[in-house]
Amino acid sequence: MPPPDSALDAVMIARARRLLHGPEVRERVWPALCAAAFAASAALALATAMIVAPPVTTTHVVQQAR
Repeated sequence: MPPPDSALDAVMIARARRLLHGPEVRERVWPALCAAAFAASAALALATAMIVAPPVTTTHVVQQAR
């Protein structure tokens, strides 16, 4: 049994469905990449500062009490 003929144009219906679907929103990668790069550079800078910085106390507390 063949399908009944339609008065609607199939090409125009497909175009209308594409237009109603809307544009596909793509996620931007640059903000996340910049935040990750900043966090990595800050962590490396703080680790370098911890290694290079001199110790806070140079004498022990027991030696100061004498």
